Amino acid sequence: MLIWLPIIAGLAVLYVPTLIDLLSGIWSSDEQKHGPIVLAIACWLAWRKWPAMWQASDAQPTSAAGWPIFVFGLLLYAIGRSQDILLFEVGSLIWLLSAILLLTRGVAALKAQWFALFFMLFMIPLPGAIVDAVTLPMKMAVSYVAEHVLFWVGYPIARTGVILQIGQYKLLVADACAGLHTLFTLEALGLLYLNLVRHDSLFRNVALGILIVPISFTANVFRVMVLTLITFHFGDAAGQGFLHGFAGMVLFISALLMIIAVDSLLQLFDKRWRGRVAARGGA
Repeated sequence: MLIWLPIIAGLAVLYVPTLIDLLSGIWSSDEQKHGPIVLAIACWLAWRKWPAMWQASDAQPTSAAGWPIFVFGLLLYAIGRSQDILLFEVGSLIWLLSAILLLTRGVAALKAQWFALFFMLFMIPLPGAIVDAVTLPMKMAVSYVAEHVLFWVGYPIARTGVILQIGQYKLLVADACAGLHTLFTLEALGLLYLNLVRHDSLFRNVALGILIVPISFTANVFRVMVLTLITFHFGDAAGQGFLHGFAGMVLFISALLMIIAVDSLLQLFDKRWRGRVAARGGA
């Protein structure tokens, strides 16, 4: 176990300054508040898999393939830190951890920890150009659907771009309400759910993983509708105050409930499909 002390010390020297910068900078913004939560969950996933990883990699050979990955990770970190490219600086942690597992415990250890490392992707801040390019069409789509649903149920609502007007109130659909970061957070939530429930059915896993994207979009629409209705019925102060934060909770709760509901439907479909296949095979 002593071999891990210099490794931990080296990682701390590299990434503690990075974490401090993130927590005092981009992770403190509304759009990126999921970053430290994702990191904490990834650490928990790694700790949860640690005994199984240790057992699977015991007496297994280490892999020299970790050296080029290690060098690549260090280069990514050096470029990202020196040039202030968070995509490289934060992303290098995944490469370095993968290399360390290969060099110390072998391929079996990397296989055991693959999901924890993959989950860390969701904490990496995306380049602003990509976020801006994707966020505007997403906000347009969310506001379009929210307007038509509320108009269909009888509310006096109109839309200009990403601005919704309901009664005498105007609401701007912000990036935090319907942006790429929210989609990423909900996608991470769905994949975490998949990892925890661990279905045996490949169809069920793949189908739910794909359907998480429209589920996330639907949850975003639901959040915008909730905020719009709160503003219409209780005033602008209520829509921008405590209930605005409550709508954020509604977003994630509704997304999780939809994921569970869709998963239940997929389970029912999968059971019926397997039953029909088994009946045909026995005929």
